[in-house]
Order: sequence, then structure tokens, then C-alpha cells
Amino acid sequence: MSASLLKSSGVVGAMTLLSRVLGFVRDVLFASAFGAGAAMDAFLIALKIPNFGRRMFAEGAFSQAFVPVFAQARTTGSPEEARELVAVTMGTLAGVLSLITLAGCLAAPLLMWLFAPGFGTDPAKHALGTELLRWTFPYLMFISLTAMASGVLNSCGRFAVPAFTPVILNICLIAAAFIEAGSVHLLAYAVFVAGVLQFAFQLPSLWRLRLLPRPRWGWRHAKVRRIVGLMIPVMIGSSVAQISLLLDSALASFLGDGAVSWLYYADRLMEFPLGVFSIAIGTVILPALATQHATQSAGAFSQTLDWALRVLLLIGVPAALGLVLFAGPLVASLFGHGAFDERDVRMTMYALWAYGAGFMGFSLVKILVPGFYARQETRVPVRYAITALCCGMALSVTVFVSAKLFELPAAHAGLAAATATSAWINAGLLLRRLRQDRAYVPGPGWGAFGLRLVVGNLVLAALLLTLAGPLESWLAAGLADRAGRLAAVIAVAATAYFAALGIVGLRPRHFRRAEAV
Repeated sequence: MSASLLKSSGVVGAMTLLSRVLGFVRDVLFASAFGAGAAMDAFLIALKIPNFGRRMFAEGAFSQAFVPVFAQARTTGSPEEARELVAVTMGTLAGVLSLITLAGCLAAPLLMWLFAPGFGTDPAKHALGTELLRWTFPYLMFISLTAMASGVLNSCGRFAVPAFTPVILNICLIAAAFIEAGSVHLLAYAVFVAGVLQFAFQLPSLWRLRLLPRPRWGWRHAKVRRIVGLMIPVMIGSSVAQISLLLDSALASFLGDGAVSWLYYADRLMEFPLGVFSIAIGTVILPALATQHATQSAGAFSQTLDWALRVLLLIGVPAALGLVLFAGPLVASLFGHGAFDERDVRMTMYALWAYGAGFMGFSLVKILVPGFYARQETRVPVRYAITALCCGMALSVTVFVSAKLFELPAAHAGLAAATATSAWINAGLLLRRLRQDRAYVPGPGWGAFGLRLVVGNLVLAALLLTLAGPLESWLAAGLADRAGRLAAVIAVAATAYFAALGIVGLRPRHFRRAEAV
């Protein structure tokens, strides 16, 4: 099982890596063309609102609720029952989302005020954001249908197509930036087109699996009701980080032009390893955990979680160190040119320090939450999520008030730190409860594994601190020199890290069997 999961995680990770690389190309173009000004702030909020719905509803609540129910239908029922579930779920989802999309477009001014209240002091900025939102909001409907199709394909072991799908959005945005640089309106149109294309891209794969029946309304269908019942609490539980990030954006909208963009660019850098590694592992283990729970394989369930945690720590800890210790060179190399000036680089670096410190918290949540939802247990993680969210919101408001009272510099970084703290609280509560429920029992060898990781990461940290140098040297270098130096440092650091792990005895075979290290 662990070998299959490792292969599947590799497929998802590779496709996600392609998407994230193109995402960086997209963001580099954004930074160069728009910098961190009012127009970019407006577009980012217009994009953030449907993305919030996507992460909370489509990738969060719906996927986490639908996959276990669909996996159970495939495992214990007939192929016709699985087809029927797809038909009624897709038809019901499309109907509900059509109404939500219509309401969202009509209420665009209210949504813009709700998510960026600081824009209210600048009527032109608020009006621009509202106009862009009416084009970007329908993306929520199409990407939610895409998430359902992806859930079906992932449950059937088809991971490549769903993992490749996000590439389409980046291609559309890159094309829009090239067609008319400086036009945020064209970027909004590209988001709409990308949503349609992403959903259409899934359909041939569903057809080949004979899982593309005619959609029909099925609100009263028992399994649809079951999915809805699971979704409601999951919409809160799986979206704590997103709610915290949106609160940061709302508060940042009061901190002047640029604050929303600085948080966005820092978040994008954190999302790169989060998507390539953490989300990829969480995506792969959910169907496996759901099947193991359905077949009452408690030992295999625990071993799958154990395997996922070890792989996450192997990759996640050095990624977090890189985000914190190498934040300045990363921001300068990727975004520090064109309209993105030295101040923007430094302000984004401060936010990245905070997000990097919370990276493992965000990552652990992505791995631990499936351990609850695969068992169709939603109440406990929701309780923990609310607790963590309230703590994070209290910290964010405290930072914001302090910044206003004492005119603190770089207050947006404090907002990012509050979000990071919230993620750590959530992860700690989830892990403790899985241990208490005996759903997760650590396998043997964690002590030796942990010591090996400590050695490898000490070597990595020493190298990064030595090779980073002063930020001024990166800002003074040309774009090609920065890119070459960045690539060389990453290559040297990665080689040294894995070499150190090899010297202290860590081998690939340790990840082929979840129970042995």
C-alpha cells in the first residue's frame, strides 16, 4: 500500500509542481507589470473571493465529504449505484451553484465591502474590484464541478488528470498578461475562461470510466443528504487557514496600498511547497483512508497516516527552513524587478518569515484532517478548527489595533504570524485527538527517524545561512544572476540535505513500508 501511495503522491506532486512553476511565472509577470499597487490589490481581492469559496467549499468541504461516500458506494455497492451517485450529486451541485453564482454577481459590491472594507475609503478602487469580481465569481461554480469530477477520478486511482487541471488557470492568466500587459480586466476574463476549460478537461476521463451519466436533481437522495450533512461542518473545519487569510486581507485593506499584495506574494511562496508536497499527500491518502475505514482495516488506516506524516516531515521541515532562512533571496529573485521595488521585496519578505514559521502547521492540517473525514467524523475537527480560528482572529485584531495605535511598521507581517499560529493550534489539537481515538498509533522507529531529520536539517540550515548573504547583494544583481544563484543554492542545499540523511542511515526503503523505519 505505501509503495502505491508513494507512486500516486509522486504523480500528484509532479503535476502540481508543473502548476506551481507556471504559477510562479504568472506571479512574476504580475509583479513586473502591476507591482503592489491599487489595481493589483483590487484584482487579488476579486480573485481571492471565489478562491475562498473554492478552497472552503470545493476542495475543502465537498471533496472531503464526497470522496468517502463515493468510495463506500464503489467498495460496497454496484457500478450502477456509483453511477447514480455521480448523476444526482452533479445535478444537485450544478443547480445549487447556479443560484449561488447569480447571487454572488448581484451582490458583488457587498462582497467587496465585506472582504476588503478598507477599499471603501477609495471609491475608484472599490468600483474596480466590484467590476472584476462579477467576472471572477462564476469561477466558483465551474471549479466546484471540477472538484467533484476530480474526486471521482482520484477515488478510481486516476490522479494525473485532476492534478494537471490547475495548470489551465495559470496558462490562461499568463496568456492574458502577455496579450495586454497592465490590464487587470483581461486577467478577470481569463479566470472565467479557465473555469470553463478546467471542468471540460475532466469530462473525457469520466466518460472512459463510464462515470459520466446525465446529471439530474437529487436533493432528496439519501447519499446526497449524507454528503450535505458531512459538508456543513467540514466547510468550517477544513477552511480555518482560508478564513484566517481572508481576515488578514480584510485588515490589510486598511493598511494602505500594497499590504494586500505583500501578503498575497508571500502566501504564494508558501503555497508552492504546500501544494507540491502537503496537499499532494493529503489528496492521495484520503481515498485510501476512506477505503480502509469502509473495510474496517484499522491497522492499515493507522499505517497510512504514519507513512504520510513521515514523508511530510522528510520534505516539509526543510521546505519550512528554506522559506524562513532564505526568504529575502526568494522574494528578490522571483518578484524583485519591474514595478516591484525594493520596499515591496522587504515587506513581502517579512510576511514570508511569518508564513514560513507556520508552514508545518498548515501542512499537518492537510494530512491529519483526512484521518477524520475518511471516518465520516466531522464534529471534532470542526470544534478544533473553530478554537484555532478564534485564537488566530484574536491575535490578528490585536496586531491590527496595536499597529494603528502605535504606528507599527510592517504590521501585515503580524497578521501573517497570527494565521500561522492558528494553523499550529489546529494541527496540535487534531493530532492529539487521533492519538486518543487510537485511529493513529505511531509505528516503530520514530526516535531514529527524528534524529536523522535533525542532523539533515542542521546541515541544511547552516548552508542556507552561509549562502544567503546580505539582501542588498541580491537586489543589486541582475535578473539572470539572481536566478542562476538561486538555482545553485537550492541545488547545493538539497544535495547536502539528502547526503546528510544518507550518511546517518536514512534509506528509500524506510518509506516503502509504513510500519518500519
